[in-house]
Amino acid sequence: MTEPQLLQPLTLRGVTLPNRLVVAPMCQYSVTDGVVGDYHLVHLGRYALGGFGLVMVEATGVTADGRISPADVGLWDDAQVPGLARVAAFLTEHGSVPAIQLAHAGGKASTLRPWDGHGPVTAENARPGDEPWTTVSPSGVPMGEGWPAPHPLTVEEMAGVREAFVAAARRSLAAGFRVVEVHAAHGYLLNQFLSPLTNLRTDTYGGSLENRMRFPLEVVEAVRAAWPAELPLVVRVSAVDAQRDGTTLEETIAFTRELKALGVDAIDVSGGGIGAGWEHPIGYGYQVPFAAAIREQAGIPTMAVGLVVDAQQAEAVVATGQADLVAVAREAQDDPNFALHAARELTGGSYDTYPVQAGPRLAARDRLLHRLGPWTGPDPVRTVDSARA
Repeated sequence: MTEPQLLQPLTLRGVTLPNRLVVAPMCQYSVTDGVVGDYHLVHLGRYALGGFGLVMVEATGVTADGRISPADVGLWDDAQVPGLARVAAFLTEHGSVPAIQLAHAGGKASTLRPWDGHGPVTAENARPGDEPWTTVSPSGVPMGEGWPAPHPLTVEEMAGVREAFVAAARRSLAAGFRVVEVHAAHGYLLNQFLSPLTNLRTDTYGGSLENRMRFPLEVVEAVRAAWPAELPLVVRVSAVDAQRDGTTLEETIAFTRELKALGVDAIDVSGGGIGAGWEHPIGYGYQVPFAAAIREQAGIPTMAVGLVVDAQQAEAVVATGQADLVAVAREAQDDPNFALHAARELTGGSYDTYPVQAGPRLAARDRLLHRLGPWTGPDPVRTVDSARA
């Protein structure tokens, strides 16, 4: 059997991923003061045991006011490093490359945990101990109906945000991460600078695409300079805004060409986050064409996301050259062993990629089940003579 492309290693700079399956960042809204504990160790560690080549920690606030919610992971303080170091060490020990996404939510910060409702935290709806804070953005454009107007960042304040990304990258290295991703998607701060819907500035950071790209590129350039040359840097982009009159794919391709020139190694291609609803086609793999276009036209490796739910589907994305990596999030939450199951399906049922604690036993059980045939009920017990089995 031909080795599936999805299971081939991929080398980016000095880091080799054992396969092309990635756990995308998934906000869990489950920490206090940005410090991760046992929940994240188990939540993320199970994906290493599940066979994923790259496991990425959720959007991690580079400043306290850059968190999406009061319960977000953070890396604005050295005290937040040890908890993340436990996670990175476990991922490494069990065969996955540890990665982390660095983020600033901008005008979408200070929001409720999803299970508490939608929209901003207010004095009336805040949990005990939580307090709303003033958010920031390029131009003070509210992120939706009922949202407060953010504080427009001054150039001096922007420099502080840039340096916060750099400091968080250095802490990521201290924690043992091998890949850093800069979050410039989903309507958060760097995406707000890129989008004509939220960037209404009249200085050199607003107006033309060249100007709107300027600050995100400055942040990425500074992070690349601080991040070791032998380690990969990834940037997540929203290929298009949710509204059709926002950022276009052509603009994002131009942006990713500039990212490549700065030494970015791969583009994590998502979409949306600014504008109401989703005004583009939707369905299985609906964002894969964005990754394919960026890969082809910007000449840079890409990571595809968006309702990838099947091993054959993921294999087709890589085998047809539409992307170099496939990332799953909700599918991984539903099936933490998605990567192991994909490897079994694509290699004719082999358990060779399973952890040694499980693979041989599952293979033996599988042989027995094959002899027994499927259970058909209704009686819960069905045995055969072991001498004949």
